Amino acid sequence: MPQFTVTKTRENILSRFPDYKVEITQVDEEVTISCRGVIVARSSKSLLVKETRHADVYYLPREDVDMSLFTATELSTYCPFKGNASYWTLKAEGGVEENVVWSYEDPCDEVMALKNTMSFYTDRTDLSVSISKSHRG
Repeated sequence: MPQFTVTKTRENILSRFPDYKVEITQVDEEVTISCRGVIVARSSKSLLVKETRHADVYYLPREDVDMSLFTATELSTYCPFKGNASYWTLKAEGGVEENVVWSYEDPCDEVMALKNTMSFYTDRTDLSVSISKSHRG
C-alpha cells in the first residue's frame, strides 16, 4: 500500500514514482552540527529521514538548535510529500550562511514527526554522528 494519498499536488509525481516513500526513524546516536567552527546544534533525539530519490537527512529537534544564531528568511519551498519549508540564515563569528537550515512548520500528515525539527544543508555545515554516552557499553 502506498504511503501517500494521491492528491492534486501529488498526482504527477506519484504517476512516475507510485511507491514514493519518506521513512522517518529516531536515531540513538548524538548528532552535532557545526558551521564555520561554531556548534549550532547538538541532539541525541534526532530523526533520520530516508526519502526516495534523495540522500539521507538528519532532522534535529528545534529545542536542540541554538536559535539565537539564526534569523528567519522569506524563502519558502514546497514539497508535495512534506509540505512548505521555511528557512533560516546563520549569522556567526565566521560569517553568514544564507538559508542554511529549513523546517516544515506544518508538515503533511504522513510526515507529522518532522514538526518542530530542523535540518541543515550538509554542503555548508559539518555533521558528526557519535554514540551517545547513554549508549556506550
